[in-house]
Amino acid sequence: MTTNIIANPLDTGSDELERYALEECVKRQRVDHRVTVLIVPDKRCELALKFVRLGAQVVIADIPAHRSQVEGRILASGYQELMSFAPGDLVNLPEHPRGEPFDVIVVRRGLCALPYETARESLRQLMRKLKIGGKLYVSILGLHSELGEGYAAGGQPVGQRFTSLAPALADKYDIREPVCLYTERNLFMLLHEAGASVLRTLTTTHGNVKGIAVRV
Repeated sequence: MTTNIIANPLDTGSDELERYALEECVKRQRVDHRVTVLIVPDKRCELALKFVRLGAQVVIADIPAHRSQVEGRILASGYQELMSFAPGDLVNLPEHPRGEPFDVIVVRRGLCALPYETARESLRQLMRKLKIGGKLYVSILGLHSELGEGYAAGGQPVGQRFTSLAPALADKYDIREPVCLYTERNLFMLLHEAGASVLRTLTTTHGNVKGIAVRV
């Protein structure tokens, strides 16, 4: 099922996908008050705080260079018992972070910076960090978003689609490295090939794509 939502091409704020993840947390809290969440990444701790205020235990995975910023925000929040930092990214995931296996994992951004096969392996590893029945929420930049304008690899199969944005858009959004942009169907297949059972996919009105999958 496809749902259109309004979002900026690089929006990392509260969107429909994140609301689904927060609602899942609420449902699980009614049954088990030990809900655990992994977010990759969340340097500003914005989404992490929303989960923590629902009573979840949250791990923020981000690059080591962001440790001091993340831990400073955790300290300022007063939720040190429920929120923690784990160094890692989508290629080098944290090893055995607190709370694993998780009820919920949210990938806010970063997958498009990986070639398709690398992204598939990353999601496969993330699925192993979920409980059986745990859910994965993925957000990724879309081929049919503004970012796809002048994108040289747009006509290539997704497995071969890894190149730089058009110069004007690379400057506008400060995305200098090659990226793999996705259609909704591409994201569905990525999740499926990673061993997930896909529950739904979403396409924003700006053309970016999001997906929800469960470990079975």
